[in-house]
Amino acid sequence: MTAVVVAVMLAAAGCSSDPKPAASTATIDTSVDMSGVQSFDGLSRKHVDGPVNYPQSPPVGGDHAHVWQNCGVYDTPIANENAVHSLEHGAVWLAYRPDLPADQVEVLRAFAPNQSHILVSPYPGLKEAVVATAWGKQLRLDSVTDPRIAVFVATYQEGPHTPELGATCSGGLGNPIG
Repeated sequence: MTAVVVAVMLAAAGCSSDPKPAASTATIDTSVDMSGVQSFDGLSRKHVDGPVNYPQSPPVGGDHAHVWQNCGVYDTPIANENAVHSLEHGAVWLAYRPDLPADQVEVLRAFAPNQSHILVSPYPGLKEAVVATAWGKQLRLDSVTDPRIAVFVATYQEGPHTPELGATCSGGLGNPIG
């Protein structure tokens, strides 16, 4: 059963050899109940030097570093301030609990291939298995096989809420492993 759910999730996320379709043409499974998505408004977009004290963990937006985090998969935590800049560019950040079993981490990593605006990284201190975050949006989940992850990615990756829609998520900081 889990393998079927995972296969459906990956298909819905567009993880194939085809590049991600434009946000306006992406197919989103409207039958999935997206309850639990939190929205945050009035987020500052200032570039700052040094650490920022964010009210959410992981952060959903706000002041951030001058340089964005290169999108892709990381096996070590990334700086909030750089990740938030990537969110401003339309990235979806799949932050996971560092002690997740390797097979569950692989489910999350499978969302990144052929996607230009996905961050996947461990995030110390999470209670949930995974937290999906986009600029001003967040969904906390106890399972990496929850079908809401794929819908969140399809809905919010370079979605209409993106402050700097069309901005790159490469050429910044970091060397993703995938």
